[in-house]
Amino acid sequence: MKVTQEHNERMAKLTFASVYPHYIDKVEKKGRTKDELHQVITWLTGFDEAKLQAFIAEKVTFDTFFEAATLNPNAHLIKGVICGYRIEEIEQPLTRNVRYLDKLVDELAKGRKMEKILRS
Repeated sequence: MKVTQEHNERMAKLTFASVYPHYIDKVEKKGRTKDELHQVITWLTGFDEAKLQAFIAEKVTFDTFFEAATLNPNAHLIKGVICGYRIEEIEQPLTRNVRYLDKLVDELAKGRKMEKILRS
């Protein structure tokens, strides 16, 4: 599936605060914890708990969220299909970063071991 410009623009305008509760619901329904979710987000972005809470309070867009992030050097090891898109084929950096996060949350919810999720 090819990522369109409209899709990329929609990703840029989406707020982290609007998606975050869905991430929590998804992982908790599958027996994982909010702390594990934060561990995954911290691994990918470098943000600590306080920074995450600040982004949620400020309702920052994913564009701003990932602009401020220091992406983990092993993020490129995140591969596979998420939401119908093959991550390694997504050319637009922001959309790819959002899909990296989606994939990590998905792996956490599916019960994958943390060592595997964090590509260690």
